[in-house]
Amino acid sequence: MAIQLIVAKILRDELALRGIRSLTAGESEAIAARIFERITDLELELAARDFNKPEEPRRR
Repeated sequence: MAIQLIVAKILRDELALRGIRSLTAGESEAIAARIFERITDLELELAARDFNKPEEPRRR
C-alpha cells in the first residue's frame, strides 16, 4: 500500500527530527503496517458497537 510507505517515511522523518536515527526503513514500514492494522481493528469494533446499539425511538 502506498499510503503505508508514506506513513513510514513520515514516521522516520519525525523521529529523525527528534534525534532518533536507529529506525530502519523496514522497521518503520512494519510499524506503519501495524498502525493500519490497529486502526482497522478499531474501526471494526466501533462499527460493531454501532450495529449492536439499540435503535432510539423516533420523535415526531
